[in-house]
Order: sequence, then structure tokens, then C-alpha cells
Amino acid sequence: MSRGPLAAGDRVQLTDPKGRHHQIILRNGQVFHTHRGTLNHDDLIGAPDGSVVTSSSGTVYVVLRPLLADYTLAMKRGATVVYPKDAAQVVAFADVFPGARVIEAGAGSGALSCWLLRAAGPSGLVVSYERRPDFAKIASDNVLGFYGELPAWWRPREGDFAVPPEEAGTFDRVILDMLAPWECVPTAAQALDGGGLICSYVATTTQLSRIVEELRTHGGFDEPESWETLRRGWHVEGLAVRPEHRMIGHTGFLVTARRLAPGVAAPPRRRRPAKGAYGDEETTY
Repeated sequence: MSRGPLAAGDRVQLTDPKGRHHQIILRNGQVFHTHRGTLNHDDLIGAPDGSVVTSSSGTVYVVLRPLLADYTLAMKRGATVVYPKDAAQVVAFADVFPGARVIEAGAGSGALSCWLLRAAGPSGLVVSYERRPDFAKIASDNVLGFYGELPAWWRPREGDFAVPPEEAGTFDRVILDMLAPWECVPTAAQALDGGGLICSYVATTTQLSRIVEELRTHGGFDEPESWETLRRGWHVEGLAVRPEHRMIGHTGFLVTARRLAPGVAAPPRRRRPAKGAYGDEETTY
């Protein structure tokens, strides 16, 4: 993201007194039209980031370069985007560090790609697989729209998730965002070095159960962890302090597991499952 005064070509976010957002790209001679009047782009170009401007009808707008979270929610969508609250959890709990070598299987609209690229940084590598050409194009356009260019440390690949023999065991993290991530567990295991981490993002409890059980039965991963995150805002006005009536509730579940060293088998689970957890089949633990 550029710094200094706003310039032609910059993406900016306009926020009105009711908190409504509008994102535009500044162009010389252009005019932004709204039901609350117009704003000339030329009046914004050269202004400092964080300015306050007034439309032709007298409505005041705060002008800021958008954060990545803002950009994610406003970007063009093919597949459903990974919400910022979940992307933050992926970056934190999948421990995507500067210099990390990351595979993302299921680039979708490119929202999570933007976060992973920022976290891994120029010293790292992000390889993003997307099997649908139309989604791959949207993802590329969205990454380009945020960074201004396609980062040199990003390798978008069209097609199914696969690991070339020369890349086996060379990745630190594998992020799965797809309908049937359990089908990709063996491939993820091939990609990861010992101590690496797999993280799967799924929407339903059925998917959650399938991916967790696949990680357990594979034998090459430590015991998986799963959770969801709910985000609730608060209304604060003087002494009137209360939770917002609306909140971002369930968006998806996250599952993480660590890769064991080659040839090492996962130790048996010590926690006995509840009776009936696996149906009528007899299961030994």
C-alpha cells in the first residue's frame, strides 16, 4: 500500500456520517456520483490520507486508503470470500510467518491469497491452486487490484492440487479451502516437511467431521484441532454501552494439524469417544 498524499490510481474508501462505505479508484478529471451529491476526484488527489471532504450537497466524507479487511469485503467475488475474521485466524493459528512456503488449494476470489502473500512476504512463497479458470481470473484480478502488481513470490496455478516430485516435503504450510478437503490430505502430507501444518476451512459440520477423521486415519498428522470464531461489535454512546443487535456469526470452521516426521506414526488417542459417536460400528481405541 502506498503512503503519502493520495495520488491518481490510488484506491480510496469514502465513509459517510452513517458509516456507509464507497470504494473508488482516483482518476484525473473523474467525478464520483452518489445520491448525496458529487465529489470531484481532482479535489481528493494530492490530499493527505485521512482527509475529510464535502460533497456538492453538503455531506461530509472521511477519505482513507482501505485496509486489506475493507478491500476483502468490497472485492469482486466468484467464490465466497474468506472473511477477515477467519483470514486473521488462518494467519495466526496456521502460523504463516515471513519467509514461509505456503500452498493454498482453492484460491476462490483471492481474498485469502492477499492475506497469505502479506504474511509470507517477499522472502516466502505462496502457491495458489484453483481448478476453475473463471475463479482463477477473478483471484488474479483481485490480488492485482490490492497490490498494484502480481507479487513476485506468488505462483497462481490452474488445475487440481498436486505436488511435483521435486517439491515434495518442501512446504511449511498447506491451506485447504474447498468442498472436499479430505480428498487432498494425502497430497498435503506429501507437500509438507516434518513439523509443517495443514489448515482447512470448511462451512458445515459434515465437512468438519470428514476432514478431522481423515486427518486422524491418515496417520501422518498429530491430533487435529477445530474451532469457529464469532465476531460481535458493541454500540458505545456515552453510558449506552451494549452489544450490537447484528453480528457476524458462523462463517466457517477451521481445522489445523501438524505434520509428523516421515515414517512416524501418530500415537493412539487417549480420549475415549462418546458412545454412539461412530454409529453402530465397533471402534477400538
